Amino acid sequence: MLKKVAVIMGSDSDLPVVKAAVAELKNYGVPYEVHVMSAHRTPEMASEFAANAAKNGFGVIICAAGMAAHLAGVIAGHTILPVIGIPIRSTFEGLDALLATVQMPSGIPVATVAVNGAKNAAILAIQMLALNDEGLTEKLLKAKQDMIDGVIEKDRKLQASIDEILNSK
Repeated sequence: MLKKVAVIMGSDSDLPVVKAAVAELKNYGVPYEVHVMSAHRTPEMASEFAANAAKNGFGVIICAAGMAAHLAGVIAGHTILPVIGIPIRSTFEGLDALLATVQMPSGIPVATVAVNGAKNAAILAIQMLALNDEGLTEKLLKAKQDMIDGVIEKDRKLQASIDEILNSK
């Protein structure tokens, strides 16, 4: 049975960014749950969720938070499941959230994607789950081939019109 992915936001204001992760999980047919929990306002709730995540059928946890961004670290501190952090751009162009998410102490890893990198967080979660699911592996391979084909087609179109493009300037 395919494990679920938990998508945890520090605030519902993170939803506009997090929607890209949820859409990608849905696109791949990966079951998920989306919740709002705060490392600072609801620390007991966050730690309880993390401590029980594996037994509740989760395989990966994605955490999105801005500013101080301690959510992924708090979750990672209470589970052995892989945790992926999405730093959310809010202040300082998201640099504060990026540093707070990526700078974890030894023994408490958090895989961290780019600021607002929700789609990549979902793809990384899917890759982790694909280690034990051939169906997901096939979908990932097809997505890679689609990207390759798309770049080749863009280059083909460029080559066909490059002289016209350069002469129009």
